[in-house]
Amino acid sequence: MPRLAAPFCVRSFRFQWSADLLTSWAFEMETVILGWYVLIATGSVVFLTIFAALQYVGTLLAPFIGVAGDRVGHRNLLIAARALYAAVAAALMLLAFCAALTPILVCALAALSGLARPSDLGLRGALIAETVPHELLTGAAGISRTTTDSARVAGALVGAGLFATVGIGAAYVVVTSFYALGALLILRVEHGPRADRVAATERAGRASAWSDLREGIVHIWDSPRLLAVVWIAFLFNLAAFPMTQGLLPYVAREIYRVDETGLGYLVASFAFGALLGSLALSRFGMVEHLARSMIGAAVVWFTLLLVFAQMRDLYGGIASLLLTGFAQSIAMVSHTVILLREAAPRIRGRVMGVRMLAIYSLPLGILAAGVLIGRIGFRATASLYAAVGLAMVLLTAWHWRGVLLHRRADRA
Repeated sequence: MPRLAAPFCVRSFRFQWSADLLTSWAFEMETVILGWYVLIATGSVVFLTIFAALQYVGTLLAPFIGVAGDRVGHRNLLIAARALYAAVAAALMLLAFCAALTPILVCALAALSGLARPSDLGLRGALIAETVPHELLTGAAGISRTTTDSARVAGALVGAGLFATVGIGAAYVVVTSFYALGALLILRVEHGPRADRVAATERAGRASAWSDLREGIVHIWDSPRLLAVVWIAFLFNLAAFPMTQGLLPYVAREIYRVDETGLGYLVASFAFGALLGSLALSRFGMVEHLARSMIGAAVVWFTLLLVFAQMRDLYGGIASLLLTGFAQSIAMVSHTVILLREAAPRIRGRVMGVRMLAIYSLPLGILAAGVLIGRIGFRATASLYAAVGLAMVLLTAWHWRGVLLHRRADRA
């Protein structure tokens, strides 16, 4: 099989990829629809950043969700999480049809869904590592990333288009259907023999959940490579993602003066670049240079964000976001594969859960950006974030150069 298609030889991966694709599309449609609704209903960038931050309210729960995944199975937790998303989407749909939807209710329901949403990517990765052979893991991680990237292309455009043409209620019929079908498809994913052995071993002599969590934290702390990668993930979420995952509705409306269709183009351009990056990494592998690929792509990512901050029209923003998305994808896929390979299999869920704590810096970065934009403007804020992020990545690479940049250490 060609390298790009090889992971699809695994039956469980085929079902999981389909389920993840539907869920990711629903995520992106929901983000665009509700983000635009909140901005139009309130006219406040601060309220928009509060809404965006609430989607990550469950970040502090991620390590415990990782512990639960190691105990009861990552597949089972994914099913429960996606049932929650479907229930919240159905509630939003009914409120919209009854003309009872308000920005406060949107934020409350976003917070409920946000209890599980930050852990979704970590659970996906842990389940892939259980069911896909080791030699296919880099390709599988890259292809799995295409579910998110393609969703940000098509999901953003479809979400914006549905909202503009049929209204929020009808748009949420589609969102709810995608979540429900994604939960049903994940039922067809197998635990895998390795997962069964791990679960049996864990049940034999279990300590408390706190002990399990402590073991995961100690494992990361004692592994310089894992510690460096988790720290880099913290930097990505603090300084890079706020510009492209929370503030694009503001950029579209206040900087480029376009409607929800223009917002869809901005989101889709970033995502299309990321999709190309995921496909490139899946196709060509780069399995021997993952750490250096991650650092190099991160440097390019922050540099391109600095360029994006200077753009003054929609077309310049689209072009810069396309290139930014490509660099972002290379950095994030390399980062994920390093984590999955370095983590001991029996505590992989806990390691991914602790890594998800790094997402906590994303709502903090979004909220701080909302305050700074009100004081110094968007361009100055975005330039500050990109410059600080670039400097911190370079310092991190130098500090951990022995485990990130050395040729022998880089063979992940």
